[in-house]
Amino acid sequence: MKIDRRTELREATFLILFRLDFYQKEDMEEQIKDFFEGEDGFSETERQYIGDKVISIAEKLEEIDKVLDEYSIGWKVKRMSKVDLTILRLAYYEIKYDEKVPVSTAINEAVELAKNYGEENSASFINGILAKAAKSNE
Repeated sequence: MKIDRRTELREATFLILFRLDFYQKEDMEEQIKDFFEGEDGFSETERQYIGDKVISIAEKLEEIDKVLDEYSIGWKVKRMSKVDLTILRLAYYEIKYDEKVPVSTAINEAVELAKNYGEENSASFINGILAKAAKSNE
């Protein structure tokens, strides 16, 4: 099965965004640069798209986390696995701020990332939170 290029871009965004919990927001430019060093699978336009998205999410991190806290009954952001949290941050950003990504695509892609990178229950956990978030954004 051929993987959609947008899926590959989203996965790269996720992998860089994951570093946010280990580095300061101010260090993300350097982290983006480090990620792409030796990586020749992305065009300059794609690198720019990914980098811009990561920086934009980092800038809205407090707002995104506050919303995620509201929708994740019984699970505060601080208690979530870093993988799940990163996926939720990316998907919520796409739902709320990226008009080029349909809500259903953002949720479906998040669930797929959760299946690949998360724990056994990650996909259903993420789907539930994003479904609530999407409904409130309508």
